[in-house]
Amino acid sequence: MSKKRLVILGGGESGVGTALLGKAKGYEVFVSDKGTIKVKYKKVLIHNEIEWEEQQHTESKILNADVVLKSPGISDKVALVQQLIQKNIPVISEIEFASKYTNATIVGITGSNGKTTTASLMHHLLKQEIEVGLAGNIGDSFAKQVLEKDYKNYVLEISSFQLDGIIDFKPQIAVITNITPDHLDRYDNQFEKYIASKFSIAKNQTKEDYLIYDADDEVITNWLDAHPVQSTLLPFSLVRKIENGAYLEQENIILTIDNNQIIMPKTNLALEGKHNIKNAMAASTVAHLLKIRKQTIRESLENFQGVEHRLENVLKINKVQYINDSKATNVNATYYALESMDAPTVWIVGGVDKGNNYQELYPFVNEKVKAIICLGVDNQKIIEAFGNMVDIIVETQYMTEAIKIAYKLAESGDNVLLSPACASFDLFENYEDRGRQFKEAVRNL
Repeated sequence: MSKKRLVILGGGESGVGTALLGKAKGYEVFVSDKGTIKVKYKKVLIHNEIEWEEQQHTESKILNADVVLKSPGISDKVALVQQLIQKNIPVISEIEFASKYTNATIVGITGSNGKTTTASLMHHLLKQEIEVGLAGNIGDSFAKQVLEKDYKNYVLEISSFQLDGIIDFKPQIAVITNITPDHLDRYDNQFEKYIASKFSIAKNQTKEDYLIYDADDEVITNWLDAHPVQSTLLPFSLVRKIENGAYLEQENIILTIDNNQIIMPKTNLALEGKHNIKNAMAASTVAHLLKIRKQTIRESLENFQGVEHRLENVLKINKVQYINDSKATNVNATYYALESMDAPTVWIVGGVDKGNNYQELYPFVNEKVKAIICLGVDNQKIIEAFGNMVDIIVETQYMTEAIKIAYKLAESGDNVLLSPACASFDLFENYEDRGRQFKEAVRNL
């Protein structure tokens, strides 16, 4: 019998990890990338004798696949992907492929914002007592970890694009942090399609599985009312009492599962801001389900340091706090950032706009922002949105210049906040590059 052919589109972290797992499981593997493959990944492919190509997709080597794994960055609308679909060749994502080769308990986290912080916080809580891997959009590829370590438990941060490529994938515990319009360019500008994509994290769940979600998010609750799921529901809320799940009562987080209760003072949380109370609720609900001791949960929430490029305090210079929130690539993420500012703020914003509606930021900008520095190629929309609200709007295309301007504008007690609300690809490689340049420029002041 001939080997099954696994073709992988995209030679990045998840693609190469899947190639290794596929080869180990007896597939004939071919990796094809339309761009260039990073040197470190090429070395791995060559060392493992896996066939690959770059800067092209050779159709004759792709359309003969038994199964195709597609990088989350490639849209379903690409002609090649459409051809595969027409030929009834399954086009799946890494989490679908890799999950078939592990018996681990999987915690899957999706949402428009807060995924990375919640996944990292959850991993931090769980690793104190159980063996757990962290993968998905974060860290080493899931497939590679299944091959090399095969942890008993995984926390996976999962994007809607990865969920679009699942057939049988089922996390025992699913978490939806929130849903706000994002990436609509990939969903025919239909918010409904994007919501459905997020909810597919629960589509294969049964009543033995759990869905943890933000009960204050109307998009989520309305969808659940109209499209009930099989899962056992464990909501969390800041505004109403929850019998099974987590809620806030005065200064305490109260978490109840099957009459077993934990009470935690919110003042002790290491991360500040309302959204981080929600992240803590989601993470501790998962930890409680996986039998982590209450004391460990409390201590872990108190000493968790947060995620790089997410409301990261960089330095205080002349009593001005510089804050790196480069990971805020949409308006909703910047909403959380501005909401948590407690001093007059010089706000650095801009980049590639994904169809942003800035209106929800107006109250915070009116109340807290003293000056805006636009850091993008095209800043027209930002200037139109906020021109009448702040006295000073400056444009620049260089991070070093943006920081020098901010340094001049900020006074003792102010904040300087990089929270772009946009993608970074016009001036930077990615949001990490943007955040690192910010930190370097601040340190060079």
